[in-house]
This record gives sequence, C-alpha cells and structure tokens, in this order.
Amino acid sequence: MNLRQAHQGMIDAFPGGWDAMAAALGMTRDALSNRVYERKGQAVRTQHSLEMQAFTSTTLFAEAIAVASGGVFVKLITPGSVDREDLHSKFQELWARLGELSRAYTAYTDDNHIDAREKADLQRISNEIQRTMQELMALMFQIYCSHDQEPVSGA
Repeated sequence: MNLRQAHQGMIDAFPGGWDAMAAALGMTRDALSNRVYERKGQAVRTQHSLEMQAFTSTTLFAEAIAVASGGVFVKLITPGSVDREDLHSKFQELWARLGELSRAYTAYTDDNHIDAREKADLQRISNEIQRTMQELMALMFQIYCSHDQEPVSGA
C-alpha cells in the first residue's frame, strides 16, 4: 500500500466520503483531491494524514509509511487484553499465510519467470507474513513473559 492508496482508503472509510473528510479537515473537496492526487504541486500534510487516520480509526497511514520504509506496521497490544486462544489463532493465521505464499510461488514460477504483478503479489504476501510474525511474537511475550523484563536487543 502506498500513501495515495492509504489516503483513498481512509477517505472511503469515513462516513460521507470525500465531502465529509474535506469538511472535517477544514478544506474543500477540490483542495483535498488536489492534495491526495498531488496536483498543482500540492500534497497531503503529515498532520492531515494523521487526522484522517484518527477520524477513521484505521492504521492505513502508519501501514503505508512502514511499507515505504521497508517494514511493516504492528499495532501494540494492550496489556491483559490477550489470551492463549489469541496466540493459537495467530499461529493458524501464520500457517495460512505461509500456505498462500507457497501456492503463489508455485503458480508464479510455473513459467520460470516472475512478472511485475506477480512480484508485487509475492511482496504483499511476504509483508503480511512479517506483520503476522511480529504480532505473534508480541502476543507470545505478552502472555508468557514477565512484564518487568527489559527488552533484549537482537543483532
């Protein structure tokens, strides 16, 4: 997901769509459209992106920034809000995503070539696996680690 897709997704998720989001941000629909589509040298300001994210209770802007930075966004877990069933479900989700990657790899390499669309799809699946793995680890630590432990840096 890129920034434009994140902005469009947040606008689509907002009740009333473009007109309502523009009003909430204190601008006209045309002004918002010019910023989202980067017309006339305009762009959506970070503050407006954060406001749109807050208005829609999504993490789309954060996810787009993470992807643009070569990473994935993982929302922090509220202490005490998870249990072992959540951890089990996350393991199942990871297995399902790995299966999706395996199926896509098999299909996309059948002709001994991965085209641009196939590469983008494999990258999307990989990003989802990375996000799922980080969420799984966060759940595991939340459930099984003492909460007074200092984080350990990895090399």
